[in-house]
Amino acid sequence: MNRCYRGAESAFTDLVDLADRRLGGSVVAAGDELFAERENLLLPERPEFRPHTFGNKGQLMDGWETRRRRGTGAARPHPGRDEHDRALIRLGAPGVVHGVIVDTAHFRGNYPPHVSIDAAELPGTPGPEELAEADWRPLVPRSPVRGHAANGFAVADRSRWTHLRLRQYPDGGIARPRVHGSLVPPKA
Repeated sequence: MNRCYRGAESAFTDLVDLADRRLGGSVVAAGDELFAERENLLLPERPEFRPHTFGNKGQLMDGWETRRRRGTGAARPHPGRDEHDRALIRLGAPGVVHGVIVDTAHFRGNYPPHVSIDAAELPGTPGPEELAEADWRPLVPRSPVRGHAANGFAVADRSRWTHLRLRQYPDGGIARPRVHGSLVPPKA
């Protein structure tokens, strides 16, 4: 059973961040990066808000932010396109996920109302095509999140994982996902 924490103070946050870029974690692909690039998701630093920093697409945000398509008049996805945005994350250190923090720091009106997280175990370094065909298993079902908050989810499944699929419904901004767990090396 997954439980949403209203703060980052939980038992699993003392465990290593399996997705940490310093361990080799990376964002293999993302469905949309209109406002802010996917690489920002795994930065090791705390997300920062830098007021008055604007680019040709608006306020520069420290996180991953996708184009809008919610509410009346929002752009509809193209035929064959999902009703949500996703990022595919390769864990820097494969292991058992005990909990995930989906941090929406500084995203106040432009955060996704819901997220979900699926996991897969694949050998080597598969690309987006192989990951699209992976056997994904739910770790965090579609769950509500708050803006400008550390939304924590405990994970009960104790399987070993190498990749995560972070989905946001339908769009918005996520500063950082932190994937706390235990390292589990591959079987010899």
